[in-house]
Amino acid sequence: MNNRLEGLVAIITGGGGRIGAATAQRMAAEGARVVVADLFKEAAVKVATAIGDNALPLHFDASSPESIEALIADTVDAFGRIDILHNNAALTDLDQLNLDTTVIDTPIDIWDNTLATNVRSFYLAAKHAIPHMLSQGGGSIINTASGAGIMAENSRIAYGVSKGAVITLTKYIATHHGRQGVRCNAIAPGLIVNEELEQKISDFVKITKRHLLAKRSGRPEDIAALAAFLASSDAEFINGQTICCDGGLLVHTPAMADVLDMSDESWGR
Repeated sequence: MNNRLEGLVAIITGGGGRIGAATAQRMAAEGARVVVADLFKEAAVKVATAIGDNALPLHFDASSPESIEALIADTVDAFGRIDILHNNAALTDLDQLNLDTTVIDTPIDIWDNTLATNVRSFYLAAKHAIPHMLSQGGGSIINTASGAGIMAENSRIAYGVSKGAVITLTKYIATHHGRQGVRCNAIAPGLIVNEELEQKISDFVKITKRHLLAKRSGRPEDIAALAAFLASSDAEFINGQTICCDGGLLVHTPAMADVLDMSDESWGR
């Protein structure tokens, strides 16, 4: 592992979850000091403890503007600067997610809670972090979007709309602050699973794999590797972009999975 992030300070929200934990570990391995911020403090502590002295666990409630402002202030108090902000927290409460269905049936409070957690928190974290980045000459913001913000699914309208908003927010931050040294890019993951989750939702994974142009399902480490790249100087000419990390899921026509299942002879090649 190289030291592309040596001397930099990174905040990872949702740092106790699958993608957040992998990203915190990857950035720390590349030399960064990391703040592992999560609603579930015990999860953040577990991740930070595994990393060691270069990690600080903090409680973080993405639905609370006060908690977001405190996260930025506490990071600066602890490490003196902010170089990387990975906005990764999202609404994960299954009781709420299961009520996020269609435009007709989704309750307004589910809509509001989803956008507050998935979009407003990204906006507010950037709002408070960017002045610190500007004072030190720049920084990198990485927003976790989703393929659901690019293509519609059969449910979870609030989630999809929130991720579409994240993609647009990314472009605005890059446009407003790019010439001041702040880069802002988004990652749109496809289905990302660890081995345990892959077994738990095996039927859905099987359906999704038919449409992948990769030999395996996506792993949290795939997102972490891309986030570390976007945080580093290797990506200094990349700004305002949304990069799909989905095994090629969204690059082909809807019929391609069926076409790929056909033999060469059966369709004339």
